[in-house]
Amino acid sequence: MAEHYKLDRVREMADNDEDFVMALAAAFIEEVPVDAERLRIAVPENDYYEAYQAAHKMKPTLELFGIKAYHALLEVQDWGKFEQSEKDITLQLQTVLDGVEKATAEIKSDFNL
Repeated sequence: MAEHYKLDRVREMADNDEDFVMALAAAFIEEVPVDAERLRIAVPENDYYEAYQAAHKMKPTLELFGIKAYHALLEVQDWGKFEQSEKDITLQLQTVLDGVEKATAEIKSDFNL
């Protein structure tokens, strides 16, 4: 049972086509952890551009899967986009990384990926 993600929007988008739902889940597993790793490296290095690019790429997928860390991701994205050097986004970054990690593990288990 999904605790760290939701399939409501995914199923709606897929028009309840379970093969398409599976394909979206597989795409999540392949792409989101890679982009989360980009964020994990970029933020401490104050690489605003890379942080913005990674967060921006993750945004629609986290929203689609109803990941609770979505709003923290928006803050990380804005930090990168507007080069907010005075802002500490360590907690938001950790929220995103934890949310992605938990959702990834759960999706892998739920979809046998």
